[in-house]
Amino acid sequence: MGNSSDIAGSIPCLKYGEAGFKSALESLLSRDKTQDLDLQSQVSAILEEIRSQGDAALIELTNRLDRRAVQQISELCIGAEEMTLATSSVEKQTVQALQQAADRIRKFHEKQVQSSWSFEDEWGNQLGQRIQAIQRVGIYVPGGQAAYPSSMLMNAIPARVAGVTEIIATVPAPNNLLNPMVLAAAQIAGVTKIYSIGGAQAIGALAFGTETIPKVSKIVGPGNAYVATAKRMVFGAVGIDMIAGPSEIMVIADQDCDANTVALDLFSQAEHDEVARVFCISTDRDFLQRLKEAINRLWADFPRAKIIQQALQNCSALIETPDMDCAIEIANLIAPEHLELQAAEAIQREAEFIHAGAIFIGEASSEALGDYCAGPNHVLPTSATARFASPLGVYDFVTRTSIVRCSEAGASQLANVAARIARAEGLEAHARSAEARLKKSV
Repeated sequence: MGNSSDIAGSIPCLKYGEAGFKSALESLLSRDKTQDLDLQSQVSAILEEIRSQGDAALIELTNRLDRRAVQQISELCIGAEEMTLATSSVEKQTVQALQQAADRIRKFHEKQVQSSWSFEDEWGNQLGQRIQAIQRVGIYVPGGQAAYPSSMLMNAIPARVAGVTEIIATVPAPNNLLNPMVLAAAQIAGVTKIYSIGGAQAIGALAFGTETIPKVSKIVGPGNAYVATAKRMVFGAVGIDMIAGPSEIMVIADQDCDANTVALDLFSQAEHDEVARVFCISTDRDFLQRLKEAINRLWADFPRAKIIQQALQNCSALIETPDMDCAIEIANLIAPEHLELQAAEAIQREAEFIHAGAIFIGEASSEALGDYCAGPNHVLPTSATARFASPLGVYDFVTRTSIVRCSEAGASQLANVAARIARAEGLEAHARSAEARLKKSV
């Protein structure tokens, strides 16, 4: 693709404090296809078909939307033998790399395991919290634009570490093509069952169940706008991890950063899809100019160059700020999925960057390493939800149950307190229920 066009020239360049800065930034951040009304209508219809027609709808939708010719639901089921065969077809060194990544992911997530606990108060009441794994979860692994064996590892391994006994994965296979690396990753991660289905129909099958696919208790994993919309709609019928929006990266850079390296880091998220969000903030205007030159010099060499170009031009921005205080303010406002701190002052002040899915500190800490094998999860909050959401982890695959075991003496001590508060709220039955224990313990 020997295209030498000036794509960097069409990337929005914003300057903090200039007229129109705030509105231009807000316009970039408000582009969210998962809120499109027509899309919601389409997804709602798909979910209703799955709910009412089960396997038959799943076959019809898979054939129509993924361009397949499935006759029976069994053709969508991938068993252990097929996983083993797929693993044997993958280059040995690639399987070893997947295994190494899995080992690191597992080791990191084992640190997140929580234990049940209890204590006894001064009146002999036993109070505590019981941690237990969800029994059956569904994981959605994206396909279509690219194959993501790494997402299979990132979704399934923390579930397995948490103690989930049944992990059901869905993976789209458009045109009947399914990358064997995804199946190899599933085998390494300990996935129980795999179905080659995708899109909103996969989310519906997991959420409502069909004659073949059992209903799960929680659905995790990122996907396209159809998947994100479907997850939003089925929430309540099942639990979900988060609503994943477009991929995002923000790099905080200064005059000493290598422009080529920063450009490559931006490309690493831009190549995901045309609506990926890419930002670079710098206090140095000359660096931003060097970055533009690097982008123009490097972008066309990539197989997914057209996708990179569209993401950079439509959903991204280069932002000049007068100082690091302003850079921190903007970073915390955007709350990016991935935040790379390459500027020396940003590294020194990393604790002030309080809203991000994952923070990569220093030039050596490539976000791409986090995507595959550093250890932390790459399923991260997007679209500013890092203000209140967290990366996928073991804690997403457990429930916490409160335990109360009152002694007679403890019930006597608590009854009057409970009854007084209940009557203040106008709830007489609550009060008498508490007092019934008081009478029994006197």
